[in-house]
Amino acid sequence: MSIFLKTEDEIELMREANLLVGKTLALLARNIKPGVTTLHLDKLAEEFIRDNGAVPTFKGFPNPYGGPFPASICTSVNEIVVHGVPDDKTILKDGDIISIDCGTLLNGYNGDSCYTFCVGEVSDEVKKLLRTTKESLYKGIEAAVAGNHIGDIGYAVQSYCENNGYGVVRELTGHGIGREMHEDPTIPNHGRRGNGKMLKSGMCIAIEPMITMGDRKIGLLPDKWSIRTIDGKPAAHFEHTIAIRKGKADILSSFEEIESLEGNI
Repeated sequence: MSIFLKTEDEIELMREANLLVGKTLALLARNIKPGVTTLHLDKLAEEFIRDNGAVPTFKGFPNPYGGPFPASICTSVNEIVVHGVPDDKTILKDGDIISIDCGTLLNGYNGDSCYTFCVGEVSDEVKKLLRTTKESLYKGIEAAVAGNHIGDIGYAVQSYCENNGYGVVRELTGHGIGREMHEDPTIPNHGRRGNGKMLKSGMCIAIEPMITMGDRKIGLLPDKWSIRTIDGKPAAHFEHTIAIRKGKADILSSFEEIESLEGNI
């Protein structure tokens, strides 16, 4: 396992890439409404990212099961957990939720973040799933400090979500990030305290709880990208990129503009 510790200058470059991701997600938040296609959102994202001097990292990303990813963002609606492919057939409707995962490459470094949005009026049950998933992300971030272990992050996410009655997807994880979108180490959303690699200052990782309302079992759709819950119940996905520090993690991505638009879920 090769883990690259980042310098302060590198972390600041990563912050710029991640803040652009946050601005992209905020732009999409303004356009998420019933009647909009996921392909329309993808086109908005790609244009904005490129207009800001960056490259959408996901576009052309290789797939071990099939062809490269055809779009600039992942748009995962309702029971789609991750990697939903934007198209002109998926039309958002009132009561849906959509997880938008976005990555940018700016000045040689990657940004990566995800947010699950409500479309119109969403049930209280679904709102609770989103709220708990987002809260679990911050529980994981609280555990992500120098001297702790990767298992501490997973334990924080898993225990919080399972204690609230939700499923924690095992097969999909967070990851290290830097010059490459996916670097070591792997960051599971489950684990035991004190287990796994020790966290060191300068490590940059993406923590991304993927939480289901029902059973945690998942399956791959025929497009070889979209992953859905087997029971068809909704899933939520929130992600921040952070830098490990002593005492408190440094969150490089941001939900601030999104939350100013919609209020906290």
